[in-house]
Amino acid sequence: MFKDGCILLVQRDHEPLKGWWSLPGGALETGERLEEGLRREIREETGLEVEVLSLFEVFETILPDAEGRTEYHYVLLDYLCRPASGVLAAATDARSVAWVERSQLSNYQIAKGTLAVVERAFARMDEEA
Repeated sequence: MFKDGCILLVQRDHEPLKGWWSLPGGALETGERLEEGLRREIREETGLEVEVLSLFEVFETILPDAEGRTEYHYVLLDYLCRPASGVLAAATDARSVAWVERSQLSNYQIAKGTLAVVERAFARMDEEA
């Protein structure tokens, strides 16, 4: 989600990657449509209501355990969104939330794959500006 040239990042409060920064989101509930789940997860983590603009990309990440076996396997659908209402505040699974400028991304502990998605999203926003 973008606002004033910044992207919204959430610091995870639970494993996997506890303490790392990521894009807001989470698991769908049974019977929940994709965009409904996206809105719910963002609201639960950040307090914001969003306008969903478009699907940006599909991203897959596999995280191994200490022995190298797959512990987590996620298929993530990343959407471009913009805030519609609400007050930004960390909630539920988020330790902290922040609007981050592209030039400040290196100050945040972000998984390599997520950082690549964020960089591509910034590039897309630059193209559309």
